[in-house]
Amino acid sequence: MLVWSVLLLFVLFQHQHIFAEEKKSTGQVVEERYHSILSEWEEKGITAASENEMAVLPSDFTEADPKNLLPAVKSKDYGDRVFYWHNQQSFSFEIDIKEEGLYELGFDYYPLGKEVVPIEGAIQVNGSFPYYESRRIVFPADWKNEKNTFDSDRFGNDMLPKQVASPAWKKTKSEDASGLQPEALKYHLKKGKNKITVTNLRGEMLVGKIYVSAPVPLKTYKEYGAEAEKAISSLKAYEAEKIFKKNSSYIRPEAKQDSSAVPNDPKHLLLNTLGGESWSTSGQSVSWKVNVEDDGYYHLTFKVLQNKETGGTVFRKVKIDGGIPFAEVAHYPFPFSKKWANETLGSKEGEPYLFYLKKGSHEIELVADASPAERVIAKTNEVMKEIEELSLSIRKLTGNQTDRSRNWKISEFIPDIDKQVLTWADELERESVYLEGLSDSEEESKEVVSIKLAAKKLRTLGGEPDKIPNRMTELSEGSASVAQLLGNFLLDIQKQPLTIDRFYVHGGKDVPPAEAGFLTQAADGVKRFFLSFSKGNYSASEADEKTIEVWVNRPRQYVELIQNTADRTFTPETGIRVKFSIMPDEQKLILASAADKQPDVAFGISNWLPYELSMRDAAVDLRQFDDFDSFSKQFSPGAFLPLMIDDSVYALPETQDFFVQFYRKDILEALNLPVPDTWDDVVSILPELQRYGMNYYTPISGSGGFKAFQTTAPYIYQFQGDLYGKDGMTTAINSEESLKGIQFMTDLNTIYSMPLQVPNFYNHFRYSTLPIGISTFTTYIQLTAAAPEIAGWWDIAPHPGVKQKDGTVERWATGSGQSAMIFEGSKDKEASWELLKWWMKEETQTEFATSLQTLYGPEYMWNTANLEAFKKLPWPEEHKATILKQWEYLMEVPKTPGAYMVERELSNIWNRIVFDGENTRSAVDDSVIAIDREISRKMEEFGYMKDGKMVKPYRVPSIETVESWAVDENEE
Repeated sequence: MLVWSVLLLFVLFQHQHIFAEEKKSTGQVVEERYHSILSEWEEKGITAASENEMAVLPSDFTEADPKNLLPAVKSKDYGDRVFYWHNQQSFSFEIDIKEEGLYELGFDYYPLGKEVVPIEGAIQVNGSFPYYESRRIVFPADWKNEKNTFDSDRFGNDMLPKQVASPAWKKTKSEDASGLQPEALKYHLKKGKNKITVTNLRGEMLVGKIYVSAPVPLKTYKEYGAEAEKAISSLKAYEAEKIFKKNSSYIRPEAKQDSSAVPNDPKHLLLNTLGGESWSTSGQSVSWKVNVEDDGYYHLTFKVLQNKETGGTVFRKVKIDGGIPFAEVAHYPFPFSKKWANETLGSKEGEPYLFYLKKGSHEIELVADASPAERVIAKTNEVMKEIEELSLSIRKLTGNQTDRSRNWKISEFIPDIDKQVLTWADELERESVYLEGLSDSEEESKEVVSIKLAAKKLRTLGGEPDKIPNRMTELSEGSASVAQLLGNFLLDIQKQPLTIDRFYVHGGKDVPPAEAGFLTQAADGVKRFFLSFSKGNYSASEADEKTIEVWVNRPRQYVELIQNTADRTFTPETGIRVKFSIMPDEQKLILASAADKQPDVAFGISNWLPYELSMRDAAVDLRQFDDFDSFSKQFSPGAFLPLMIDDSVYALPETQDFFVQFYRKDILEALNLPVPDTWDDVVSILPELQRYGMNYYTPISGSGGFKAFQTTAPYIYQFQGDLYGKDGMTTAINSEESLKGIQFMTDLNTIYSMPLQVPNFYNHFRYSTLPIGISTFTTYIQLTAAAPEIAGWWDIAPHPGVKQKDGTVERWATGSGQSAMIFEGSKDKEASWELLKWWMKEETQTEFATSLQTLYGPEYMWNTANLEAFKKLPWPEEHKATILKQWEYLMEVPKTPGAYMVERELSNIWNRIVFDGENTRSAVDDSVIAIDREISRKMEEFGYMKDGKMVKPYRVPSIETVESWAVDENEE
């Protein structure tokens, strides 16, 4: 017994030693963050330089294609030679520094293109990135409303104006792309020659002069010299929704049905405010043009509604004519308030600031600013990283087994574990005190509560360190764990929403009150009460006999945009009137059809619904229309499979998902690992990933106890297996090919130690614990819209597959999306088909996708199923090429009367093999009996079998069937 104890101790100490080595190596995979590097420079005495600004001309760039150096006549009025920077190309230049120190880099640039995707680059100094933030520098482009007078829709509501790019020469300094640093990024340049390389990551622009300059501190308000001055006696009001320009197309006007908002109408939705959630990302800016009649000093007052969900303070940088006038308005706080408030920019003591404006036109700009919380964010990220490292260490020591009846002496193997955990609690408590100091509110914000609660949990865990292995759900793995609390905190603290109704440039005169009077609010309240009894603008209601009624299973902003587009193009072109309504519940479509209350057409419905409706004779077979076969060629053949019975098609694919490989370029490059092309490649990189505490993600890990077809079917298809027999009366998962696929699917977890459960791949991908894996369109949106710290350093590749004898790789994967269909009860099937074609044609889909993303932001990407329209979406070209390549292997699972049983049993098979250790063939054979029995029962129900014998075959849809339509058409 003593020998075994000694052996166990030795093994555990070896694990801990190996982990310590891995932890040391992991920290070197990517560069340190700017926050840490800046602190290191300060400790070494490296300070800001005092040397004057130096300019580098494009003609002095080296290591660049000379074809991209354009003459002055092509410089967009720059007046000198410029460099055309695009297509991931690089240029370098050398700068001779006389004084070692910290410098800032500035750029003259002219944005090209009209994409919503930002222009991005990376900066290296003397051959390396000085810190991680230098891997992504953003060059913002300006946007404007096409016009500041808003058109009305058919209901009398204001419509969002079209957004147009407003290119012009701009000068900017390289800044942190996440907007968390309070000042421009600094670069350490040594005395003598320094080589700076600028690489294009995305987008295109013209580059003029590049400036290398010493940082210049802002003046204080006292140095600004306005304290003893007197304000000009005047009052001018400006409506915030009527902007001059902005650096994000999707900062948009909002309609507030609020008596205090100006203008206001109880009946109609008027775009009367600006911002809110659309203006909450640090770095987003809005500017307005103002005119003053006299030289002199003025006050600035903003009528704002700052009701951030968490109750925290938000910040804005205040700029006038492109510059911050003095330090006190570099990070100006707007406190939480549930009501409208007039915020006159001023000191904490309540003394209003004075701003000097010369007679004429000026530009007032506000920039969303999360930088006051930067130190808290940096420390929280640091603690989260260390929690992940400790958790990994514990999992290795315990074999990732949780047994509450077993006691661990974890402190013997990690001697300082209690000190480490309590240190985290101390650090978080210090940050909570700092965070409280940023707010004037007497009530604690949700952010402060979250960080205090995390510290409290850590203090409890640190008091009993030997119980931590059995309380991992409290530390890092549960929904209420410290890691989860801190993760949510990081998302909340960076949001900076602010709604502005109007602002005033004024002097001695008082501004109007922010809130409307009691009588006005009471009168509007009564009007809104009576109006509430009428139907909403987009509520589902019967249309007249000459109007096609469409139910749309999407949010209001989608329906508004579709209706306005149809009113502008479809109805004038065809004479067919159409009314779009928000679908109350797609589950009720079957009941609505049974009651003969169905619409003519439905958009945005799940791809299983048309099949269910067609089995009840409630859906129109689209192949009855003469031009269907030719129209269908715009879609992936595999997308039609769940929408078919025999040769009939009961819906069009509307949107389409994709399963592709997401990978962190920075981490794979640092580990010198290739991007896998086949499953053999995946298996070959696993040891190196796992050596660093990382792993590979598959969708099976992201599902719960039930493994849907989307997670299991690709393995069967890639190994050339099938789910159904040729006559559809039995399953084919017991064929040799299918068995190979199932065996490999389970080996990934049982032999190759891929994670069994991952609640959120997006978070693990961001924090590098799962730097590569297979995921969907949802992850693509999350990374594009909500992971600025790694933008430019992740990419996608096709789904790994199985290499065939001829050298090709089978990458078959599913791609469920939404569909659009016509009901059998439609009053005019031909007109409905014309509408369906208009909606899904290339031009409409391209315009809708572009408008949606431009108006509402990158998170409103539209994954159209029309392949030609998809090629024109405002997405990165290289990503579209990858997705289109993967869609060549799109094979959705066909629907059959017993499909649900096949799906359920495949999930059961995985669970029995992985968790119970059951033999693969035995597990499959048991499930085949249950599946075939259920298929027979359902086939009897729908008339394909009688008394156990097949009456008519059930033809399982196939890609070959869909592809034959185009062949038949060509033969005709």
